[in-house]
Amino acid sequence: MPTESIPVPTAPGTSTAPDVLTGSGAILRSLELLGVTDVFGLPGGAIMPFYDELMTQDAIRHILVRHEQGAGHAAEGYASSSGRVGVAIATSGPGATNLVTAIADAYMDSVPLLCITGQVFSTSMGTDAFQEVDIVGITMPITKHSFLITKPEDVPEVMAAAYHIASTGRPGPVLVDVTKDAQQNSAPFVWPTRVELPGYRPITKAHGKQVQAAAQMLAEAKRPVLYVGGGVVRARASEVLLPLVEATGAPVVTTLMARGAVPDSHPQHLGMPGMHGTVPAVLSLQESDLIVSLGARFDDRVTGKPSEFAPDAKIVHVDIDPAEISKIRVADVPIVGDAKDVIIDLTAAYADAVTRTTPDLTEWWERLDSLRTEFPLGYTEPDDGLLSPQWVIERIGELTGPEGVFASGVGQHQMWSAQFIKYERPNSWLNSGGAGTMGYAVPAAMGAKVAQPDRAVWAIDGDGCFQMTNQELATCTINDIPIKVAIINNSSLGMVRQWQTLFFEGRHSFTDLNTGHDTRMVPDFVKMADAYGALGIRVTRKEDVDAAIQLALDTNDRPVVIDFVVSRDAMVWPMVPQGLSNSAVQYARAHAPEWEEE
Repeated sequence: MPTESIPVPTAPGTSTAPDVLTGSGAILRSLELLGVTDVFGLPGGAIMPFYDELMTQDAIRHILVRHEQGAGHAAEGYASSSGRVGVAIATSGPGATNLVTAIADAYMDSVPLLCITGQVFSTSMGTDAFQEVDIVGITMPITKHSFLITKPEDVPEVMAAAYHIASTGRPGPVLVDVTKDAQQNSAPFVWPTRVELPGYRPITKAHGKQVQAAAQMLAEAKRPVLYVGGGVVRARASEVLLPLVEATGAPVVTTLMARGAVPDSHPQHLGMPGMHGTVPAVLSLQESDLIVSLGARFDDRVTGKPSEFAPDAKIVHVDIDPAEISKIRVADVPIVGDAKDVIIDLTAAYADAVTRTTPDLTEWWERLDSLRTEFPLGYTEPDDGLLSPQWVIERIGELTGPEGVFASGVGQHQMWSAQFIKYERPNSWLNSGGAGTMGYAVPAAMGAKVAQPDRAVWAIDGDGCFQMTNQELATCTINDIPIKVAIINNSSLGMVRQWQTLFFEGRHSFTDLNTGHDTRMVPDFVKMADAYGALGIRVTRKEDVDAAIQLALDTNDRPVVIDFVVSRDAMVWPMVPQGLSNSAVQYARAHAPEWEEE
């Protein structure tokens, strides 16, 4: 059986006799040995023994959230901004189920997460005891693995294995559920020299002949595109990617999850592909003769109608997860391996391939440059006298600069943040891509600020998203986590409203939120910010935007909330409607014929 080695971190000269610890003490000791320094959680009955242990030490900072979903998203933001494993803790029953959304989110976006939940006494399991839920069963489809611990002696090995699984291969969430008696009872603490993980052996080094075949295809292609996904960011492969981009001279596109993997300022970067991608990025994929997919999964938001996606393209698909290869689009050259290792090998193999072939991408770049000229990313100023949301977000990016971290909620503001902020480095853009979880931004920004305390961290949120998790402002205030929150307040569920405008004949069914365009203003976000101990600002005039952003950047003794009242009629363009070919991309409604259902 394949195994994975876990080193034993022992101090020189210490006794070899193991300490006898409670299960709770063993969890704490395991976290310390694994290098965990920050955790997010909320106590309750079934996890109380561990919390009693947690208060006796100061090596690990515990941040008390106001809702377990906040703990999960904070751990995600922590992990996504730093590359380290995020840790979230909850009690049994509703505490554990409140983590489920964040766990599913982390699973979809390959975020390394360790979730520790309390469970009822092992003798009570299966009896419908108070706050008993089979959280292991619930989370099996949305974790890399879920563990149940019923004996204290099992804690060290399970914790080591869980952390290793979460952080290796394709990263993802792992859940460890610990019964209350396992936390209370004692056993010798034995840190494993090896952890047996039958069947778990991620392949990092790709097959050399496959890499050579991909390099030769890349050298011979007339219309190649490097299609870069979030796997490149998770693999910390951005630095090695740039030499490949420049060696090939090929255009590169970065998905929603890969923004910053290649600097937006790079001349070969065409922007983001997908439903709301730039026209050059969308059509480059559609018209290509070779797509080299690096850590991307051919998501439906990128491919549009899969049967009509890039009809003339050969596919090289690189992914560390073999289950992703050919799942959506059959790969002509499948390559299973770590993105960083594969890119290094592919760059070397390409250098050898071009000694036998002279690539000529002149005509291809003429076509792409013409698309750039004809369809630049832009927006129309609103005619209702309210702020342009695109301009507000653009100014946040420009005044903050590339060293900032930007976490967004889900919806129109998410797409505008992906489009109009210029990302020059990986891990600067955090969002919920696969799951599309409203309420992600504020707790994710909180977690990112804990991991990156010297960076300016923004939560760019919608008025709908903000109302789902804004209670974590209290957490930020009390724990001195001075995030900046920009509410792009169009007084509605903006993306749903856009779809209702375009596809439901303008019937805006249950999307008005009355948060900024109504005299009632429920709630008043400035008063809410003040109640949470944050600085609250409302901006309704264009000439006040820069001053408000700068005040937020200069305020570091408390959180800041800026309520930007923007036009509710602003739409996200370009757009490829769901279920249509990418060839149907529209620059704006006025620039193309009506869409036809397919």
